[in-house]
Order: sequence, then C-alpha cells, then structure tokens
Amino acid sequence: MGRLVPAVTRALDILELFLEGDGTLSAPEITRRLRLPRTTVHELVTTLAARNFLVPLPEQPTRYRLGVRAYQLGSRYAEQMDLASEGQSVARAVAEECEETVHVAVLEELDVIYIAKADSTRTVRMVSAAGRRLPAHCTAVGKMLLASLPPDELEARLAEAGPLRAMTPYSLAEPEALRGALLEAAERGVAVEWQESNRDVGCVAAPVRDAAGRVVAALSVSVPVVRFARERRVELEALVRRGAGELSERLGHTRRERRM
Repeated sequence: MGRLVPAVTRALDILELFLEGDGTLSAPEITRRLRLPRTTVHELVTTLAARNFLVPLPEQPTRYRLGVRAYQLGSRYAEQMDLASEGQSVARAVAEECEETVHVAVLEELDVIYIAKADSTRTVRMVSAAGRRLPAHCTAVGKMLLASLPPDELEARLAEAGPLRAMTPYSLAEPEALRGALLEAAERGVAVEWQESNRDVGCVAAPVRDAAGRVVAALSVSVPVVRFARERRVELEALVRRGAGELSERLGHTRRERRM
C-alpha cells in the first residue's frame, strides 16, 4: 500500500468542509478550521478554483462554494450506484457480523419489496427470498418506510388501501395501533416487529437515505423468536443503524458530523 500524499489529503479536507453548514467558506475560515498555514490554504484554494472544484461567490468573491467539477464527479458516482447491488454487499457484511438473516427493502404503495438478502448461517433461521412482496404494516422494514412518509401521504395511502390485512394475530391491522407504532419508529429511528408477518420471527429495521437525505429503503435483521431476547434486540438495533448508515453513505448520504 502506497503512502498518502499530504497535499492531496489537505485538498480533499478542504473540499469536505463544503459539505457542512451553508456550503460556503472563505480562506480564513478554512485556515482556522483545518489549522493549516495561510499560504498553504491560499495555494490549495487557488488550485481547486483553477480546476473548477471551487468557485468564488459572485457577490462575495472572497468566499467560495463547490464548483461544477465537484458536481460532475458526484453525478458520475450516482450513475454507477445501484441500490440493489450496494444493498446486497452491505446486507452480506451485516449478516456475517450477527449470523442472522438481513434484508434491504423498498416501499411500493403499502407493500414492501425485498431487493437484497443475505442468509443466516445458523440451522434455525428465517427462510425468504429477494423479490418477495409483503404488506408493509406487518414488517419492520415496512413500518420504518411508512414512518418516513409525510403524514398526508401516509393517510392518503391508508385511505386508498382500505382495511389492513393481518398475517398473524400479532399484526397491527388497526390503523390507530399502526399509527402509534409508526410514530415510535420515527422518533427512535428504528422499527421493531414481533411475530407480525411470521409467528416464529422478530425483526428490527433502520432507514436508508440517498444523497438528498430522502429515505429510499430500509435495512433489517430478522431473528427467530427463540433468539430475540431483549438484550439481543438492543444489540441488533445498534447493528441495523450502523448497517443502514453504511448503505446510506454508499448512496451518497453524508452524516453531518461536526469537526472538532
């Protein structure tokens, strides 16, 4: 493995700063935040601007924003991104860590469609398949996706669908009970299912976001109820959050973390 080139690293550090705040910065602000010499920042900013990775604001020429070249690179990445293949890769990694079945699903009306799946290696496990369709309200991935809809859109879909179908006695087929579960999922950032689509299975799920921050999918871990004790559920909730976060980053979503 080759060594890192300091000048390139610093240039990339500068570009990444523009992912935060309002997306505009001056050279002194960059100097202060990265703790670099002023001359170094000036040279790097001048170079990035000359290559159209940065452009000065018309009304404030001492401040910069990302230029068209950064947009072109991002667009090319987006063209090459495939939710199903990226989801399969992340699902496989999560499944290897927890030894349980992992799914990635998308929402269609009031159903979920599984677009990626990684099987558990254990003898007792959930049996399913990519491409399968299930009622969203009976699954953790579905509840997470429904919870991410604008309230008026959710109500419109529920009204159009009519009575909700119960897959097991534990399914949330009453709209008020479902709304309560969706509110909890939205507040916690993770949805839980307990024997609602399969009496032998429990499940936890977290949202997957695209570059614009929209929820486009959900990632879940499905576990036989005999292994779904409270302590295990807490562990899996943390794991699906990490897995969904990893897939979101692959789709271009940036976590807004403060630099120290």
